[in-house]
Amino acid sequence: MAECIRLDRDCAEACWGAAAWMSRDSQFAADLCRLCAEVCDACGAECEKHEVEHCKRCAEECHRCADECRQMAGAGV
Repeated sequence: MAECIRLDRDCAEACWGAAAWMSRDSQFAADLCRLCAEVCDACGAECEKHEVEHCKRCAEECHRCADECRQMAGAGV
């Protein structure tokens, strides 16, 4: 589960960064949101490999977050 934990941390930091950049109306926020979506999808895919309940919930939330990030990136944040 080492990769799962690593991706969980990457995902959380990417989301935190995207939120911060959007809050200050950074010209690069849309780019970071696109990257955040990729990280969230990777995290969700990794979590789906595990039969543990918290991993299943994490995978669902990661994919939901990825969808939101793609919407934010497309909105020209």
